[in-house]
Order: sequence, then C-alpha cells, then structure tokens
Amino acid sequence: MGRYLLTRAWQSALTLVLASMVVFAAVRALPGDPALALAGENRDAASLAAIRAEYGLDQSVPVQYWRYVVALAHGDLGTSVRTGAPVRAMIATALPVTLELGLLALLLAVAVGVACGVLAAVYRGGVIEWAVNAVALLGLSVPNFWLGLLGIVYLSVALGWLPASGFVPLSDPAGNLTHLVMPVVVLALGLAAVIMRQTRSAMLDSLGADYIRTGRRGCPRGPSSPGTPCATAWWWSPRSSGCSSEG
Repeated sequence: MGRYLLTRAWQSALTLVLASMVVFAAVRALPGDPALALAGENRDAASLAAIRAEYGLDQSVPVQYWRYVVALAHGDLGTSVRTGAPVRAMIATALPVTLELGLLALLLAVAVGVACGVLAAVYRGGVIEWAVNAVALLGLSVPNFWLGLLGIVYLSVALGWLPASGFVPLSDPAGNLTHLVMPVVVLALGLAAVIMRQTRSAMLDSLGADYIRTGRRGCPRGPSSPGTPCATAWWWSPRSSGCSSEG
C-alpha cells in the first residue's frame, strides 16, 4: 500500500510539473510583447523597462519559469491586466457563485435524468418514452451556449420573464432563485440527457432480469397489495407487456 501511494504521489507531482511547463510555454508562445500590451499607447523606453523589471520579463526564460512556480506555490496568481485586482481575490469572489450554480445544475440534472430514465424504461414503446427521448436528443444535440442565447433573447429580452444577467446573494432567496433559474436549466439539460440514457439502459437491463420475468409470470394482472413481491414486479415491469397470470 505504501509503495502504491508513493508511486501515485510522484506521478501526480510529475503531472503537475509538466502541466505548469505547458501552461508557461503556451503563454510565452503568444505573439507580441507583454510589456507593450501592459504599457498601453502612451509608452516610452523607461516605462517599458520598468514593466519588464516588475514582471521579470527582462530575465531568462528558466528564471521566469522558476519565479512563476514559486509564486504559484505560495498562492500568488498575480494581478489582472484588465482590472488590476489580485487574481486570487477575483477567484474568491466568483467561486461561491460558481459552486452554487454548479450544485443546483447537478441536482436538477440528476433528479430529471433519473426520473425520465425510469419513465422511459417502464413505459417502453409508448408516448412517454418517445417524448423523453426527444427531450434527451435536444439536450445532447444543442450546445449550452446556444440554449443560453435563446433563453436570453426570448425569456429575458422579448418576454421579460427572467433577468438576462447578474447575481443576487442568498440573503435574498427570491432574487437569487430568479437569477439562477435560466442558467441552471441550461447547464442541467445536457447532463440530464446523459443521465437519462444511462438510467434507461440500466433499468431495461434490470427489467430483463430473471427475477423480474419470473415475478411477472407468477403475478396476477394488475397491482397487488403494496409491499408484496407481486406489487413490486408489476410496478417495475413494462406497462406495454403487463402481467400474465398464465405460465
């Protein structure tokens, strides 16, 4: 066990080092001089030299990479070029909103996906399955950003039902929910479609198991008393086939 943990530890460390090198090299490979972009239009040689010295751009690439790794290890992500605010503070401000949005979208996707998958398997071959499969196909085919744009155009701009942007803290539950309804639904639709298809496949495998088929042949037609084996077998059997009292 100890050897396995050591192996996984050095593999993880190597992966982090390689990832940092790839990110650093990708940033350095961008065209243009970062000092010119930071200095703006009104720049001179003195301001360019000061910017290069402040950000370490006047040093060699290995030294720049080492400074980047040391700062990253200390949690120093630098400052935003656009706003001038520390990047760590910006992430700390946006992280609670992202976590709330992701958690609500995940909960909605699981609830809708599992429920629709069960319905599609139980009512196999019926109208319910066709409707659920159509919605799942829509969720898998249409990108989230396109659904978001459609929601903004129709639900926000045209109808005025939901806000197009913004966030309200949890101290105002109604406003918070109103601002999160549209993005949560848009994010959950694609994941719910995947969960629905997986749940439907698993349910069909379970419905074809020996104990379910045996229970259907041994049960009278229609539901029995709740909690009995016959009631369970009847409920989870496809409605199109029903229960047979013969056999």
